[in-house]
Amino acid sequence: MSLKQQAAHGSDVNEQMGALVTNAAAVRAIASAVEGTLGPKGLDTMLVDRFGDVIITNDGVTILTRMEATHPAARMVINIAKAQEEEVGDGTTTATIMAGQMVGTGVELVARGVPVSRVIEGLRIGLRHALQSMRDAALPVDGLDDPKVGQVALVAGREHGDIADLVAKAATLVGEEKLAERNFKLADIVTAQEGAENEVFQGVIVNKQRMNRQMPDRLEEASVLVVDDALEPEEVEDEALGTELGFARYIELQDEFRSNLRKLVDLRVSLVLVDRGVSDMAEEILTDAGVMVVQRVLNKELRRAAEHTGARMIKRTGLKKPTEELAACLGRVHLVEDDEKLEQVWLRDGTGKPMATIVVGAATEEVVGERERIAKDAAGAVQAAIRGGVVPGGGATELWVAQQVERMRPSVKGMAAHGVDCVVEALKRPLAQIVANAGFNPLEKIGDAVSAQSESGRPSLGIDTDTGQVVDMLEAGVIDPTLVKTHALRAAGEIAEAILRIDTIIKKREDSQNDKGMMDNG
Repeated sequence: MSLKQQAAHGSDVNEQMGALVTNAAAVRAIASAVEGTLGPKGLDTMLVDRFGDVIITNDGVTILTRMEATHPAARMVINIAKAQEEEVGDGTTTATIMAGQMVGTGVELVARGVPVSRVIEGLRIGLRHALQSMRDAALPVDGLDDPKVGQVALVAGREHGDIADLVAKAATLVGEEKLAERNFKLADIVTAQEGAENEVFQGVIVNKQRMNRQMPDRLEEASVLVVDDALEPEEVEDEALGTELGFARYIELQDEFRSNLRKLVDLRVSLVLVDRGVSDMAEEILTDAGVMVVQRVLNKELRRAAEHTGARMIKRTGLKKPTEELAACLGRVHLVEDDEKLEQVWLRDGTGKPMATIVVGAATEEVVGERERIAKDAAGAVQAAIRGGVVPGGGATELWVAQQVERMRPSVKGMAAHGVDCVVEALKRPLAQIVANAGFNPLEKIGDAVSAQSESGRPSLGIDTDTGQVVDMLEAGVIDPTLVKTHALRAAGEIAEAILRIDTIIKKREDSQNDKGMMDNG
C-alpha cells in the first residue's frame, strides 16, 4: 500500500470512528437521562418547558418523548422507546440503558481494531442466544387468579398498592380472551381524575357531556344508538339550492330526517352517541323526547361504547332503515350518568362484550398525570404477563442470561466473539443501575449475585435494594413480564446495530421547490 493509499485509509477510519463516537455520545446522553429512575430506589425527573410548565415523573417513556433531543441518533433511541411502549406498555428505561451499553461496548471494540461487521455479527449471535435463554427462564401465569398477576401490577406500578389492586381487578373483569386480543390494550381503559375516587367498574367512559342541561343526566336500562357520522340531514349543494328542484330536494331531505328522528323516539331510544355534530333540529326533537345526546365523541370511545352496549354502529343513512332493522342496531346499558364535575358520561353494565374502566383518583392536578402513567404501566405489564408469562425481576434474569451468553462465547469463531460482549455487558447493566440507584457498589453486588446464581443454579437470585443482600426475587414477589424483557432486549439490539452500522454522517440538503421541479422535468 502506497503512502497515499495509507493516508486515504487512515482518513476513512478516522471518519468512521468520528461518526461512531458522536452517535455513541448521543445515545449515552439519552440513557443518562433515564437511568436514575430505574428500580425501586430510582428518583424522579423534572421536565420544564420554555413556559415554565413542569412535569415530575419517574416514567421513562414520558421523559424520553418530552425531552428536547436534536441529534439524529438520540431521536432513533426515542423512536424505539415509543415502539416499546406501544407494543408492551413498559420496559422503555431498560431498553434505553441496555442500548446505551451495547453501543458503548461496540465503539470500544471498534477502537481496539475489531471490524464493525464482526462486532455486529457477534451482537446478533449473542442476542439470539440471550432471547432464547430468557424465554427458557419464563414461568407461566396460571389464569387471572394467579397471585403473580397482582405482583406484576405492584412491581410495574412502583409499589402503589391501590393502583395494583385496581389493575388486577380490571383484568379479571375484562377476561383472558379479551386480554389476548392483539388490538386490545388494557392501558387504554385507564383514566385519572383530580378529586375522583379510585374505582373499577364494568363499563366505559365517554369524555364528553350531554348536549344541554334540558336533557336527562341519568338513565336506567337505556337503549343506545351509536352514529358513526353526523346526526344531520343529508346536504344539498349551495348551487343546487338556488334552483327550484334543488330547494324541493332540500325540503324533502329535511322532512325525511325529521321522520327518521321520530322513528328513534318511537323506538324509545334513550341515549344517542354521535361521532360528529348534531343539527339543531335533532337536538330539539330529541331533547323534547327526553333523550340524552352526546356529540363529537372520539372514535375510539365510540367503538368501545358500541362494543360494550352491543350496539351496531350506523351512518346517518342507516336511519332510513325500517323500524325493525333499526331496532336491531340498538344496544342496551344498565345505567348512564352524566358527571358534570368530571365532564364525562359513564356507561355502566352494558349487555355487549365485557369492558372495564379504571378510574384513578388524584388529590391535585399536579399528580394526575403521574398517577395515570403509573396505572398504564401496571396495566401494560399485567396484559404482557398474561400473554407471555413472567421472569424474576430486579435485573436477576438479565444477569442469569448474561452468564449463559458468556458460556457460549467460545463457540463463536473469529473476531465475532468480541461482538458477543456487547450483549453480555448490556445484560449486566439493569442490575448494576438498580443497585447503584440504591446506593450500593455495582461491581461488588453484581459479583455477589453472579456467585450466588452460579452456585445454586437459580436465575431468580438478585440483590435486595434495601439491605444489599442476595435474595430470591420470586420469593420477594419481584417479577416482570417476559414479553417486556424480551422486547426491551430486542429493541436495544436493533438500536445498537443501527448506530454501529452508520459509517458517515452527512448533512442532507433541503430540496427547494425549484429543485424538485427541475428533477421532475429532467
